Amino acid sequence: MLRRLAFAAALALALVAGAPAFAQDSVAAAPAASRQTPEQIVQSIADQLASALEGHRDELKHNKEKLISIIDEVFLPHFDIDYASILVLGQHARAATPAQRERFAKAFYNSITHRYAEGLLNYTRGRVKVLPFKGDLNDKRSVVRTQVVLDDGKLVSIDYAFRKSRSGDWKAYDVIIEGISYVTNYRNQVDAEIRKVGIEQLIKNLETQGEQALKTMDKDSKGAK
Repeated sequence: MLRRLAFAAALALALVAGAPAFAQDSVAAAPAASRQTPEQIVQSIADQLASALEGHRDELKHNKEKLISIIDEVFLPHFDIDYASILVLGQHARAATPAQRERFAKAFYNSITHRYAEGLLNYTRGRVKVLPFKGDLNDKRSVVRTQVVLDDGKLVSIDYAFRKSRSGDWKAYDVIIEGISYVTNYRNQVDAEIRKVGIEQLIKNLETQGEQALKTMDKDSKGAK
């Protein structure tokens, strides 16, 4: 339960791999003064998410697709989904065709959001505390640290890794929950699945089975330990 809520909060605030069509670096660059820092982006998303959920939880509980549309609207513009999906594919990204990489990204993102979306219904304003950013911004990797407050008062540390896109905007590409990287966790599972069934079959499984394919991968990875 803790992992589900923490991952759901992380998902909505900056992470998970996704579909390239949702975010393009080719979009005209915004004026420098209007660009947000990574810290400002995380805080803004936390506030937007709380506003979108307040007063609508009962409705969203029975309308999962609308809940997912909120995630898409609030979260996707700030995530480097092309880069994240390549990291999740790891060494297999080189062997995959451009079309396969695009299909994997879209199917993987859709599967992740459907699996964890309902956990967001427990998210309320004030659950996320964005810690002050320390040090200088690094275009290749800058980390924003936050703490998420659970129902029992326990604090969960969640870090968001950002990089600067070609357009000059900051985009998140990884989430680290209590020291565990989302990218690394799923890269290991994806690697094992590709070695077992091949990348094309993995993509088809994600496209047709969605979150169930992720659950199967997760179960298999635990069984192998």
